[in-house]
Amino acid sequence: MPRFKIQIQYDGSAYHGWQVQKSDRSVQGELEVTLLTLSKGEKINVIGSGRTDSGVHALRQIAHFDWHTDMATCDIMPAMNGNLPNDIRIQECSVVPNDFHARFSAVKRQYVYCCRTDDYIMDRNKVWETGELDLNQLNELAQLIIGEHDFTSFSKFNPEVENRVSTIALSEWSNEGGIVNYRVAANRFLHHMVRYLVGTMVNVTQNKMSKSEFETLLKNPQEDVQVHRAPAQGLFLEKVEYDGADNF
Repeated sequence: MPRFKIQIQYDGSAYHGWQVQKSDRSVQGELEVTLLTLSKGEKINVIGSGRTDSGVHALRQIAHFDWHTDMATCDIMPAMNGNLPNDIRIQECSVVPNDFHARFSAVKRQYVYCCRTDDYIMDRNKVWETGELDLNQLNELAQLIIGEHDFTSFSKFNPEVENRVSTIALSEWSNEGGIVNYRVAANRFLHHMVRYLVGTMVNVTQNKMSKSEFETLLKNPQEDVQVHRAPAQGLFLEKVEYDGADNF
C-alpha cells in the first residue's frame, strides 16, 4: 500500500493540539476526517512527527498515512485542501518508502517562539507580548542549553517518561524588529519543554529569577519544579528534518 508524506501548515488557535481528541477539535482529527471524505468512508490514520499542544502552530509539520487510492499523487494535496478548514493547509505531498515514519525517522525538530517587544497588537494571537527584552542576556542563557542535558526541570512531569535527555543543536535569540524570536532545534522535545525554557529565560531578564538559579535547574534536574511557562500562542513548529531523500 502506498505511503504518503505530507507537509502541513496550521494555525493552532482553534485546536486542542495535534492529537485526536474525544470531543475537542484537533489538527490530526481534521486531517483524518478529510481523508475519510476523500476515501468514501475508509478510516485512514495520519501519523505526525510529534504532537503540538493546544494553541500551538506549525509552519512545516510532517505527517504520513497509508492509502490505496486511484487518485494521482499530484491531486491529493488540492483535494485535501479543498476539504480542510482554512486554518490548515497541505503544502506538499509525495509518495515515500514504506519504512519512512514521520515520527521515528525524524532526526531533528526545530521550533521558533515569538515575543513582541513593542506595542503593536494585531498579531497578539501569534506572539507573547513581553515588552523589552535583553537580547545579550537571553543569548547567554541560550548558550547554556546547547548540548546534551536532562530537561526534567523544564518539562511537564510525567512519571511514565523515563528518558528526559535531549541533545540541543541550536539555541539562540534574534531581534527582528519588534519581534524577538527564540529558535531551538533538538533530536527530541519533552512536553511543554520549549515553553518552559522560554518562560524561564524571560523571567531571568525580568529579574524574577537569577542566572545561577537557571543554571542550577539545568545542571540538577528537579521533578515538578515551579517555573514559568510561556503562553502557547507564541510557539511554532518551524521544521522537521530527516536524513537524505526523506527531506522535502
